[in-house]
Amino acid sequence: MEQNSAGQPVGYMERTRRYYRALGYDSDYVWAHFDEVPFARLGKKLRDARIGLITTAGPPDRSNRDARGRKQVWSGEVAAPPLTYDTDVAWDREATHTDDRETFLPIDAARRLCAEGLFGTLCPRFHHAPTDYSHRKTMEQDAPELLRRLRADGADAALLTAL
Repeated sequence: MEQNSAGQPVGYMERTRRYYRALGYDSDYVWAHFDEVPFARLGKKLRDARIGLITTAGPPDRSNRDARGRKQVWSGEVAAPPLTYDTDVAWDREATHTDDRETFLPIDAARRLCAEGLFGTLCPRFHHAPTDYSHRKTMEQDAPELLRRLRADGADAALLTAL
């Protein structure tokens, strides 16, 4: 882990600010923040809930792109997930890899938790949440589409993981 001049670890946000400056950007990246969040308390016990899985990792064949090349919400079958994912997203390739799908799409772990009684069931599909720098696109297009798909799958709750 990178350390500052005092020998303390540099946090993710500070490291990202430095990275953008090194790339020549004039202003720091602005993280999304919201005064109100659209989350609700689960209306049933987790052991009775149907869980949907959402990951930021996209499909290996880039089939989640629109005609202009922008990432779109994409869904795949939990029963037959792809083995690898796209590598065009920004992630620390020195600290991690995508060889273990369970680190960013924990289908097997979720199945074990269902078998152990922590979760009720899994939805039949998992979903890809695009990683875009557009807060507007995320809020107005991607998040509502993810919610629509989760509701279509009968999800009571969602587990979000990132690549």
